[in-house]
This record gives sequence, structure tokens and C-alpha cells, in this order.
Amino acid sequence: MKRTVAEDLKEDDVADQTEPANAPPRPRLLALDAARGLALIAMATYHFSWDLEFFGYLAPGTSTQGFLRIYARMIASSFLFLAGFSLVLAHFPKLGLQPFLRRLGVIVAAAAAISIATFWFTPDSWIFFGILHAIAVSSLIGLLFLKAPPLLTLVAAGIAIVMPELLRQPTFDAPWFWFLGLSETLPRSNDYVPLLPWIGALLAGIAVARFLVDRNRLAWIDRLPEGPGWLRWGGRHSLTVYLLHQPVLIAGLYLASFVVPPPTIDPVAQYVGSCEASCLEQGNEQALCQRFCACTLERLQAESLFDPLQSGAILPDQDQRIQTLAQECTLRSQSAP
Repeated sequence: MKRTVAEDLKEDDVADQTEPANAPPRPRLLALDAARGLALIAMATYHFSWDLEFFGYLAPGTSTQGFLRIYARMIASSFLFLAGFSLVLAHFPKLGLQPFLRRLGVIVAAAAAISIATFWFTPDSWIFFGILHAIAVSSLIGLLFLKAPPLLTLVAAGIAIVMPELLRQPTFDAPWFWFLGLSETLPRSNDYVPLLPWIGALLAGIAVARFLVDRNRLAWIDRLPEGPGWLRWGGRHSLTVYLLHQPVLIAGLYLASFVVPPPTIDPVAQYVGSCEASCLEQGNEQALCQRFCACTLERLQAESLFDPLQSGAILPDQDQRIQTLAQECTLRSQSAP
């Protein structure tokens, strides 16, 4: 026999779905736990590709290009969609303020811990607004849509998704605007999930859940495959799994590197790959990125700056020579046919 939400969801550290005391209890949707577990597996496989790149087993830029780039966006969308869906199950028709604040506090604390840890280990690409930050802020905004008509929420989701394409401009390049996702020059980060367009996925989850609840169709989800117990367990403890999986993967690869060392990487190829990946992340075309990186490589080598830059003896954001040649190469690559 399935336990009620009030009994069972106390274990869920990401999507607390505890029902208000005066609401009829809903059975736990085990298929939803399984879906969250699948999203965690997908996330871990993507992060493993990033780790392989970090240790030198994959070429620089591999995890941010092609299929893996699309894969990462699908994973982030699924987490936010499920967060919006769970928000309705937990707090509609009546907001449970205490459970919501408790859940929000846990997520905010976890997001802060990730920001501090990544700033310590990778200050040039630390996570200042990643998936947990996006879930926390989007959930707060999502409360405003819990009782809105599902169609209106779906329209708001669509608007949120297209807003970056319509409103992106240099005005939002200042660091205090980075969380919005409207900057023309995107910041470097190992996990950048800005409010726009990603809140659109959470709002879509709210709209779909409201549609099913209003029409008493949640039983349809209950008929979906529940998956094995370990998968559902991961879905119920998704925050714990999220926080622990990367240290485990990195530790495993570190140990594996002593047995099977990564191949030696040509520093020139490493620079070009990293440069083009960073350029593509800014939304530029591949041909422009190739011209820009070839230009900067040529200038760095001609001015004997390449080796010091690669070794970390000089920092690109603190050396005027690097900034000057980057600006010149930007103009040259933009003006080329």
C-alpha cells in the first residue's frame, strides 16, 4: 500500500510535497521519483564528461559543444520542470509556508556551499548562479503562479524563454545583472543557469501540474513505470545525491589517473580548444571564433606571451597587453569576410 504524501515526503530533501493538514492526502507519485532519479543519472553522465575534460582525457571544450551542450540544457530543463511540478503538488491549493521555507533554506544553503567551494578551487569559473540558485529564486517567483490559470502560466513560461533573445544588451553586462541572463557578454562559470530563460521550464512544470490537478488526472502519472527502488531512492534524496556525486566522480578519476594517465595535450591545441569553447559560449558563430582564436594565438606567440599565459605567470584579466591584443583581434575577426 502506498503511503500518503504527508507520511512519505518528509524524506524528500529537494521537492517537499507535504500536503496541508486540511487537504485530502494524495498518494505519492513513485513515477515522479523515478523521473527525478533519471534526471540525476543524466546529470552525472554529463558532469563525468566535464570531469574527463578537466583531467585531460577529452579535448578542451568537448563538454560545452555539440550534443553535450544540448544534453546539458535538456538536463537543466528537466530539473526545473520537475521542481515546478512538485511545487504544485506540495503547495496547491494551500501554501504550506513552513515546509516551503524549510526546503528553500536547505537549497539556498547548498547553493551557497557550492559557490564557496567552486570559488576556492576554480575562481576563474566559479558557480555564482547555477542550477540550485535557479531553483531557489524560480521557486519563490513560482509561488505567484500557483493559483493562476494554467494557460496564463504557460504563456508566462513562453515569454521567459524568448526574453533573452529580445532583451539581451550590454546594459546587463554588469555583474549584478548576471543572474538575469540578459547579458550580451556572458560570464565564465562551470554551471551558469540564469533566471531567464530557465524559469520558463519551472513555470511550464507548474502549468502542467495544475492542468492535471484541476482535471483530477494525477492518477495518469501513477500508471507510468515506477522504476527500481534504487532509482526512486535517488529521486527522493536528489539534493544529497547532487551534492555528493561530483566529489565521488572527481576522486575516482584522480585515482584512475595514476593507473591510466591522461594523454599529453599539445598546449597550442589546448589553448585553441579552450578559446573557441569560451567564444562559442558567448553566442558567437563558429567561424568568427576560429578567426579570433587564431589571431590571438598568433599575437601571443609573436609577443612571447603564450608560455607565461599558459603557465599562469600572467593573468588575462589583469594584463593590459592581453586585453589590448584581444580587442584588436576582436575587431579583425569581426571585419573579416
